[in-house]
Amino acid sequence: MHLDLSMKSEIDAISPFVDELMLKIRENHCDPGSEFAIELALREALANAVLHGNREDSGKKVHVRCECNDKVGVSLVVRDEGPGFDPAAVPDPLAPENLGAEHGRGILLMKQFMDEIHYERGGTEVHMRKRPGG
Repeated sequence: MHLDLSMKSEIDAISPFVDELMLKIRENHCDPGSEFAIELALREALANAVLHGNREDSGKKVHVRCECNDKVGVSLVVRDEGPGFDPAAVPDPLAPENLGAEHGRGILLMKQFMDEIHYERGGTEVHMRKRPGG
């Protein structure tokens, strides 16, 4: 399965978008048993793209590419139309001074739930992969 999709850069658009994409992932049996991890990472990546990347600018979109099959698992690329960021400059959410922060755990969660994660295009694009049985 290969999908190229986009959604409005609005918080309210995230859940319906994720629900629809996860339905397709389940229907294609891309990586049975990993759906929770994939869904959580996707939600975090979309929230980061909408909030931090596009700064909730409804004139911008968030673009998602999803590829999946039983040999490579699920590959997701989430791209925003914002200015980008330096992932290395993001404060460690596990540092004592950040434990009470309301935000800042999305990247950590994506790293925990996916087998691979890296950024391209100056931080405007996150690439995530869940290997079969990962």
